[in-house]
Amino acid sequence: MTFNIVVPPLSESVVEATVSEWLKKVGDPVKAGEVVVVLETDKVSLEVVADGDGVLEQILHDKGADVGAGAVLGVVSGTASAPVTLPPASPAQAKPPAAVDAPKATPVAKRVADANAVDLAQVTPRDGSRITKTDVQDHLSKAQSPTPLQAPMPVQAPTPLQAPAPVPAPPAGLSFTVGDVNPRETRTKMTRRRRTIAQRLLEAKQATAMLTTFNEIDMSSVMAIRAKRKDAFQKKYGVSLGFSSFFVKAVIGALKAFPQLNAEIVDNDIITKHYYDIGIAIGAEEGLVVPVLRDADRLSFAQIEQQIKDFAEQARNGTLSIESLMGGTFTITNGGVFGSLMSTPILNHPQVGILGLHAIKERPVVVNGEIVVRPMMYVALSYDHRIVDGRESVQFLVKVKELIEDPESLLIEG
Repeated sequence: MTFNIVVPPLSESVVEATVSEWLKKVGDPVKAGEVVVVLETDKVSLEVVADGDGVLEQILHDKGADVGAGAVLGVVSGTASAPVTLPPASPAQAKPPAAVDAPKATPVAKRVADANAVDLAQVTPRDGSRITKTDVQDHLSKAQSPTPLQAPMPVQAPTPLQAPAPVPAPPAGLSFTVGDVNPRETRTKMTRRRRTIAQRLLEAKQATAMLTTFNEIDMSSVMAIRAKRKDAFQKKYGVSLGFSSFFVKAVIGALKAFPQLNAEIVDNDIITKHYYDIGIAIGAEEGLVVPVLRDADRLSFAQIEQQIKDFAEQARNGTLSIESLMGGTFTITNGGVFGSLMSTPILNHPQVGILGLHAIKERPVVVNGEIVVRPMMYVALSYDHRIVDGRESVQFLVKVKELIEDPESLLIEG
C-alpha cells in the first residue's frame, strides 16, 4: 500500500510553490503528521506532512522545482522496513547520549546551518521558540571570534626565498559574458518570494499611473499621549502603545472622507470598498510581506497594536498564514524604523493608495510667528492617478496630518 505526498491547496492569489527543502531522503522512514518537505510560496513557507507511516520511496520533484496545488511531490510505501538490530556496543564504542532536540528552525535557518555545519541544538533562538537565520549567523559569529585561550597563531613572515608571488591584476577592460564565472562575484538564484516581489513591483510601476505627494506632521501631541499613557496601556493590555495604531485610525478617517483611495480598478469599472482592511508592510527575513488588519475600523488601539506585534513575530518565524496576507484595501509602510527620512513607496497593486511613514526628527518650525523645535515626520502618499486626482490625494494627506496632530479627533473620525 502506498500514498502520495501532495502539494496542499493554495490560496487564489498563489498559483505555484517552489520545493524549498526535503527533510527526508529516499529510504527514510516517515511517521503520520511528520513534516517531510517544505514549500516556499511568494507569501509564506508551507510544511507538508505525511498522512501515514511508511518509507519514502520516491521524490518526484527535487529542491528548486516549481509545483502547483495538488501536484504529487513524492510516494510513500505504507509498509515500513523493520529496524536493524545492532549488537550492543562495548563501553569503548558507546556513543554519547543523544542531544536534546533543537528548537524548530525556519527553512532558511536550516539551509544556513547545513551550509556551515552548525548543530541547531547548539543555537539559542532570540524569542525562545523558533530559530531564525539571524540566530544561526549570531552563533557562527560567536564561534569564529577568538577567545584569549584560542588566540590566532602569529603569522611568520616569509623569507626572501619563500616570498609569495604577487597576485596578477586583472587585464584592463576584462569583461564576462553570461555563463562565465567571475571569481569576484557570487550568483544566487532568487527565492520565489523575491521573484514575486520583483514581479509585483514591476507590474505596479507599469500598470498604474503612480504619483506621490508629500507632507510633514508635527508628532508632538501623539508623543505626549504616548508618554502619558504608555505605562498604563502596557499594564492593562500587555502590549506597547506605538505609532502604528494612531496612523491606522488616521488613515481610516481619511479613507472615509476620500473613498477614492479605498478602491481598485477592474476592467473599466471602479470598485469602491466600504470596509477597511489595512495592510501593514513588514520587512521579513526572506522579503517584504504585507499582512492585513481585517475591518480595522472596528478594532481598538490595543487590538491593532497586538495584531501588528503578532504579525511581526510570525513574519520573523516564518509562520504567517496565507489568509493573513490576502486582500487589503490600503497599505501603510514605515521606512522610519530603518532610519529613512523620505521615500516614495510603490503601490501594492491593485490598491490605489499607500502611505509611507518616515523617521521622526527634531526640526525648527514656525508656530504662531515663532521658531520652535518640534518632532517632525515626513509622510508620503503614492496613489494611482487614473482614479485619484491631485486634489483628493493632497486633501487625503492633509486629513491624515490633521488627525495625527489632533489625536482626540481619532476617537470620532477613526
